[in-house]
Amino acid sequence: MIRRRAARATALTLALAAPLAAGACGTADAPPAPGAVEGSAYMPEPVTGKMAAGYFTLTNDGDEPDTLTAVTSDVSDDVQFHRTVDNRMERVESFGIPAHGELALSRGGNHLMFMGLERKPSKGDTVRLELHFEKSEPLTLEVPVEATNHQPSAAAGQR
Repeated sequence: MIRRRAARATALTLALAAPLAAGACGTADAPPAPGAVEGSAYMPEPVTGKMAAGYFTLTNDGDEPDTLTAVTSDVSDDVQFHRTVDNRMERVESFGIPAHGELALSRGGNHLMFMGLERKPSKGDTVRLELHFEKSEPLTLEVPVEATNHQPSAAAGQR
């Protein structure tokens, strides 16, 4: 009789635990996974030594959205997020990156502004950026400085 109770208790425990174990081993949502589109990042050579703009495209291959919350740089302590609305720039606090989507920073749209430059980058230089996200680990980009009037081509990663 004791063996039957022990066997029933074990069977009941296994029956209750199996769905929990299966749920734990099931497919979880993939975390956000921001990455830069190859060849999409650039900074036009600034006209003055006071400010510059930056552009790139990020993709998120994860199952969850993420948010670009801050950018640090070796040329400015004040990197701001801006968007263009009705031909006017507006500062925003962050940029969202949808799950399985992208965030495009481009001329005439969303972009970075580097205020109070510590040095004026010249064509051929590289600017180091560290991108900070709400959920993901930081991402480092080496951004080439291009001619002031540089227009990226579709073949170079701009979408």
